[in-house]
Order: sequence, then structure tokens, then C-alpha cells
Amino acid sequence: MKKKLLFTLLLSALGILPSMAQYNNWAVGFQLVEPSGLNVRKYFGDNKALDISAGTYGLFYGRDRKYRKGTYQNAGFSVRAAYLWHRGLFKAEKLHVYYGFGGQINSRRYYFDPSNVPGVKVFTNNISLGGAGLAGTEYFVSNSPLSLFLEGGLYIELIPDIFYLHPQASIGVRFNF
Repeated sequence: MKKKLLFTLLLSALGILPSMAQYNNWAVGFQLVEPSGLNVRKYFGDNKALDISAGTYGLFYGRDRKYRKGTYQNAGFSVRAAYLWHRGLFKAEKLHVYYGFGGQINSRRYYFDPSNVPGVKVFTNNISLGGAGLAGTEYFVSNSPLSLFLEGGLYIELIPDIFYLHPQASIGVRFNF
């Protein structure tokens, strides 16, 4: 029995067996833009998921951005976790929409106002915490363990700069198993 189950799972993972929308499982993938990096998703229940992204923050449209009394002039590292609700749009359930909320932690270099020290770039490493909301669509490729997604959202910082806003949008691919 275990060998048969293992064989079926292996064939499904390789895309040999036909598959419908693959949720209620794990998915691992890569996303580009904001944030860029690794994405892991765990589907559970009929319409819920936990989404975790780890990668760069501020690389595409957050560099040289005013922040507190200075600027961010580089990309940093970010980890975001969000609780999602999703549902299929059509009977085939190949296309899903989702939305959710969660938290995010970021690490970036914060450069102080250069007018205080002309010609010298003074910075400190900055850790920030805040909330994140996101919404998107996910397309499950027929007869394949792959899904493609496009999402957008907003990061709202709470510590250290309350209500600092940073838009986020990503496009990516996930391997569902």
C-alpha cells in the first residue's frame, strides 16, 4: 500500500498523471519584483493557505526612497508571512483568486540625512516590522505540478516608522506537491 501511494505521488510530482488545480498541498517557488526570492505556500482546508516569502526588499522600486529623516539607498532582506483565503473562478478550478493579511520583517541600510554630514554617507542597519496585505491570481497549469501567479499588495510599517507605506507586486512560479 505504501509503495503504491509513493509511486502515485512520484508520478503526480513529475506531471505524468493528469492533475486538476492542485491545492490542499505544499507549493514551493520563486517570485520576482517585490519581494523577490523564495516563496512557500501551504494549502489547507477548502479555501485557506499560509504563504511565506523570503528574499529582497526594495530592490525594484524602493531604492533611493525617502525614509524618516534620510533615505533607503539599497535593497534589503525581507520575510513575509500571510494568511490567505482563495477560491476557484471557474468549474475547472485552474484559475484561483486569493487575498490575505499578515506580517513582515525587513532589514535594510538606513542612510541619515546627508545635509548633517556633507560628503559622507552615514548609515545604520535598520530592522522594521509591519503588516502586509496582498491579493492575486494563480493559474494551475493542466497536467503539470506548476502554477503561475501574479499578486500585488501593500506593506505598512509599524516599527520604527509608523505608517511608512511600501507597495509590493510579484510575478512567479510555484511547484505544487
